[in-house]
Amino acid sequence: MGNLLGCVKVDQSTVVIKESFGKFNEVLQPGCHCMPWYLGSQVAGHLTLRLQQLDVRCETKTKDNVFVNVVASVQYRALADKASDAFYKLTNTRSQIQAYVFDVIRASVPKLLLDDVFEQKNEIARAVEEELEKAMSAYGYEIVQTLIVDIEPDEHVKRAMNEINAAARMRLAANEKAEAEKIIQIKRAEGEAESKYLAGLGIARQRQAIVDGLRDSVLGFSDNVPGTSAKDVLDMVLITQYFDTMKEIGAASKSSAVFIPHGPGAVRDIATQIRDGLLQASAPQ
Repeated sequence: MGNLLGCVKVDQSTVVIKESFGKFNEVLQPGCHCMPWYLGSQVAGHLTLRLQQLDVRCETKTKDNVFVNVVASVQYRALADKASDAFYKLTNTRSQIQAYVFDVIRASVPKLLLDDVFEQKNEIARAVEEELEKAMSAYGYEIVQTLIVDIEPDEHVKRAMNEINAAARMRLAANEKAEAEKIIQIKRAEGEAESKYLAGLGIARQRQAIVDGLRDSVLGFSDNVPGTSAKDVLDMVLITQYFDTMKEIGAASKSSAVFIPHGPGAVRDIATQIRDGLLQASAPQ
């Protein structure tokens, strides 16, 4: 109905290219416009001013001869003040952008090692954006942003990279485990040394206490019982210790110690046997 009345409607974020007898006339902005078709005016086409995105997948080779697929995402839009250039100068905008992306990526990535490609993807994206901006501005397009959204090496290369990473982490874990075991052994040895040192001090103090106790007992018994010698007192102390030992052995339910001799007839010989043993041990060789 609008065409019959010579009117045309232009939607928001869109412009219309108007021609008169096949020649460019003007760019119609959003709204309603008079289009007298009987005077040779006609609509050549519509051009959107909205932001558009093009994803480009490019296969290339790195400096260390690894083939990778680089996915670049280009966001662009037509400029309203250059709508005629955007409409007339390019037949296929997306193919033109794709060609420039291929050219820059295949010129940049072969100069880098695979690991550097991952680290310098922002620099690659910046190089693509700068090249596209210089080329597409002449055709009425603005490059808003360019992103390198994915870098995909060959599947075998990815598996090898994962194995290298896993091996490095296992080696680090083994070193840490060995270091921990070393620290444990050192601490255990230090603890055993300290324990033995303290045990030695305890045994020395115990023996000193026994010697002091025997001396005090001998002196006290000799003073209280006239006519007894130190030898008599020592024999009695030894016999007393013998009976105490026999009592402890009998009280223990799972004792594996056997004190020989243990018969009643041998009690009178205990003092003599102990004394003779001590004298023989202390005799000069």
